[in-house]
Amino acid sequence: MHAECPECIAQIALPASTLESEIVACPDCGAELKVVSLNPPTLALAPEVEEDWGE
Repeated sequence: MHAECPECIAQIALPASTLESEIVACPDCGAELKVVSLNPPTLALAPEVEEDWGE
């Protein structure tokens, strides 16, 4: 199964065991991507993790 990186348009091979909401990295540009859908395989940029600062 393949999906397209929304950042650099590279084709990314996803293992058959890939789950929705899983985070994967693009091997070409290194962007962290979230698996939005498996049918069809769709990726989106993963949200940035922000620091909590104890709040």
